[in-house]
Amino acid sequence: MGSHIVENLVHKRGVAPSQISIPRSKEIDLIVWDNCRQAVKNVDIVIHLAARVGGIGFNQKYPGTLFYDNIVMGAQLMEAARLANVKKFVQVGTVCAYPKFTPAPFKEDNLWDGYPEETNAPYGIAKKALLVMAQAYRQQYSMNVIYLLPVNLYGRKDNFDLESSHVIPALIRKFTEAAKRGEKQVIIWGTGKASREFLYVDDAAEGIITATEKYNKPEPVNLGTGKEVTIKQLAALVAEKTDFKGEIVWDTTKPDGQPRRSLDVSRAKAEFNFEAKTDLNMGLKATIEWYKRHSK
Repeated sequence: MGSHIVENLVHKRGVAPSQISIPRSKEIDLIVWDNCRQAVKNVDIVIHLAARVGGIGFNQKYPGTLFYDNIVMGAQLMEAARLANVKKFVQVGTVCAYPKFTPAPFKEDNLWDGYPEETNAPYGIAKKALLVMAQAYRQQYSMNVIYLLPVNLYGRKDNFDLESSHVIPALIRKFTEAAKRGEKQVIIWGTGKASREFLYVDDAAEGIITATEKYNKPEPVNLGTGKEVTIKQLAALVAEKTDFKGEIVWDTTKPDGQPRRSLDVSRAKAEFNFEAKTDLNMGLKATIEWYKRHSK
């Protein structure tokens, strides 16, 4: 996500690269307090994108790591930004913060109506706690912190590691490799009945930057397309676009995750006129092409 934000700032908005500070995890570990102080030094605006993330299997294997790393990075960076008198702090949250059985489409006002889906609850709650912190810092310190809730992201430069990737890059890799090897079937977790909404990474970058420019209120804002697709439909689309001709087999012993995910995106439209431009067909085509060019 970060590289797409930088691309947008430089190529669409004309920001000089010298004006952008980009701390990398391999250089600055935000779990360390002093690194957070260093990261915000002489900075006017912070867009906090750093996160420890993964798919369902990764969430089940490392729940403690996901909770601790995400809450500590966010809390320390926000506090460091406050102490450094940063003018604006943009906290990027997650759709995983929503309750498991939120009525679709999810409205921002539904955020506290229940417990998140169990497989990603530690991650979702850690991120949701940062909304509480953002609103508390606004109330006590008059700090301009905004909180955005992007839906599942995908696109160029995604993580295609099958142990930690999300659903779209995992499917792209599985189907592409299976087609290349002439395999007769691909096994996918769950029943395929769960639904998701996906936001192409270039649209997400545009939404985050537009909110940074124009939005200054305490209420969280969804970023998405408002369009829902089942995992079964998604798998069929990816199979078609990667030329996989075999059978899709559903491993129903594995979890589906949250039953439905679809966002009400009217607040983003009303508050800062954001609408996603890339439909799923276009986004999948671009992502598959990028993967094929860059995979070994």
